[in-house]
Amino acid sequence: MISYKEVGLVNTRDMFAKAMKGQYAIGAFNFNNMEQMQAIIAACVETKAPVILQVSKGARDYANINILRNMARGSVEYAHELGCDIPIVLHLDHGDSFQTAKDCIDNGFSSVMIDGSHLPYEENIALTKKVVDYAHEHDVTVEGELGVLAGIEDEVSSAVSHYTRPEEVVDFSTRTGVDSLAISIGTSHGAYKFTPEQCTRNAEGILIPPPLRFDILEEIEKELPGFPIVLHGASSVPQEYVKIINEHGGKLADSVGIPEEQLRKAAKSAVCKINIDSDGRLAMTATIRRIFDEKPAEFDPRKYLGPAREELKKMYMHKNVDVLGSAGHALD
Repeated sequence: MISYKEVGLVNTRDMFAKAMKGQYAIGAFNFNNMEQMQAIIAACVETKAPVILQVSKGARDYANINILRNMARGSVEYAHELGCDIPIVLHLDHGDSFQTAKDCIDNGFSSVMIDGSHLPYEENIALTKKVVDYAHEHDVTVEGELGVLAGIEDEVSSAVSHYTRPEEVVDFSTRTGVDSLAISIGTSHGAYKFTPEQCTRNAEGILIPPPLRFDILEEIEKELPGFPIVLHGASSVPQEYVKIINEHGGKLADSVGIPEEQLRKAAKSAVCKINIDSDGRLAMTATIRRIFDEKPAEFDPRKYLGPAREELKKMYMHKNVDVLGSAGHALD
């Protein structure tokens, strides 16, 4: 058993309370390798923002849980070296079983999500409560989920979305004891969040997705006042990255994300954690594709992963400052 406190991490309890009071959201950024971790921490140190390092099941399979834990330990030391001891959470994203969540808790994670949203309601409650009971024994915080997001990202996929039912949130949170709740109000996983038929086009021909269901969010806030809410699938799919990718050999037709102004609005509510993964993938891929196209003789990984890391850092700094509102709150 390795406690996250030994690693120098924090859980989300105080972090979320401060975010709701300050009307901002914490960026939950997925990472799989060193360059992503470096970019996330450098961006958050430079903007003095707290951060949640997210690990999906796919990342665990790709990078190994022990390596990821030690990268998280390294991230704490890296932030200190850069000059700001920002609060850092290591979080399991979309845990699919009690054993997966337990394995992460036992290996230094400070927060876990157990996603039983695909299960019948009572089974979701039973699974979530089992994880909560074990996690709270070790002062680890737990995120549950009500409602289903459409889209595909890593091994999480659903063809259709089901909005969260406000009338269920009190019963679910009371019976499970979760510390935060992921809801479905119109976000979705991956870079292809909406079909062209679901969107309208503006004067420039850019696809505009349907707005988030803030009415559902407001009903949930009335039912659970002061309770931490989470948005998954909240990448904005910056069209400049899509354009660069497509100009240098990619094929990302009709990829559409969540408008950043809607995320900023959400961050001023009870939404205190916003998950962003696809935008990071796009930033790195756009940079690497451009370098490979413009410099076909390049074969040194440092010469393309380094610039990709810098672009990723720039993108996450923008998110902290202009979208999440978390910049400057690391030392609250």
